Amino acid sequence: MRTDPTDMRSVWVLAAATTLVVTSFAMFSPLLAVQLQQRGYSTTAIGAFAMIPFACVGLLIPLMPRAFRRFGLGRCYVAGLVLESACTLGYALTDSFAVWCASAVLGGIGAAAVWNGTEALLAQRAPPAQRGRVMGLYQTALGGALALGPFLPVALKWPAATTLWLAAAVQFAALALALATGVARRQPEPDSRATGIKHLGTWSAMRQVPALAGIAFVGGVFEAGLGSISAAHGASTGLSMAQAASIVGALGLGSFLLQFPAGLAADRFSPRWVFGVAGALLLVSVAAFAATTGQQHLWLLWASAWVWGGVGGALYTLTMIAVAHHFKGDAVAAGTAAMITGYTAGGALGPVVSGAALQFAGVLGLAAWLGVLALGVLALARHSD
Repeated sequence: MRTDPTDMRSVWVLAAATTLVVTSFAMFSPLLAVQLQQRGYSTTAIGAFAMIPFACVGLLIPLMPRAFRRFGLGRCYVAGLVLESACTLGYALTDSFAVWCASAVLGGIGAAAVWNGTEALLAQRAPPAQRGRVMGLYQTALGGALALGPFLPVALKWPAATTLWLAAAVQFAALALALATGVARRQPEPDSRATGIKHLGTWSAMRQVPALAGIAFVGGVFEAGLGSISAAHGASTGLSMAQAASIVGALGLGSFLLQFPAGLAADRFSPRWVFGVAGALLLVSVAAFAATTGQQHLWLLWASAWVWGGVGGALYTLTMIAVAHHFKGDAVAAGTAAMITGYTAGGALGPVVSGAALQFAGVLGLAAWLGVLALGVLALARHSD
């Protein structure tokens, strides 16, 4: 099948625009927490402030497909970019904590539209034979942006005010890039008689592909839900703070490195095969983690974390690719929203369940819980085609 070069250019430009937004967020997010601490705010207040955008995303993602149908996917995506830019301007223009909280709400609403919108737009516009490559490269770029962003102000010695204004400039540049693709123009709606699923919502999509939603949940647990627990466990074994924190670094490095290979595998092999391999790798990593009881074989903590981050992140990417093949038209947005919902649920519940398992049953208890999840991926892989 021939690929329209114009369509592919728009795919890469939209991916670049969202990557710029994520870079800017990574630049100023730690800075805001430091500024609040220096002004005397409690850690509870700082934590509540940091939670605002993520809570907004979690609440709004299930509603995004309805907004996309009403206003248009591209328009909602651009509106999200505008809200995120306005959010950063709010941080730059004032020191008021109330205004910052209001700005965080705007940013959270915008992030929900941009996150779901980007995934859906890339899934719709990328040629079917290259969806894995496109999504893999996009997720790799996001991982790089999240890793690089916090170091930019330090490396370039930017003061706080300069960082916030430059972050806003980066976001407006992303908005200009997106507008240049024409994504905000209303697209003709697909014929519901042809697709049969035009008005599909998030929960309806999840019911159509429960296996993929379950796999996305497991991905969220392993990639987003084990960072704090693995670091705390490392510290409890006698590791220094730097050594324990480096376990989280191994998890992030794995996530960064395995996204693109996972995308390439999705273009070449069936979903059942790639999900099966992912489940098997998780099972092996969990067995390795179970061997770290006491002071023996502690190096396996880093090896296991690397696999958890890499395969956990890959599961999310692979489910996004799978729903792009499963759904058509505007139903793709509902499918991607379902995967984001499953992933965020895993990221939210993972630390709680994993922490309880480690506290009450030790390393073997946590390994048992994670082993059940890995076996779940192997079982769900059979229903993923």
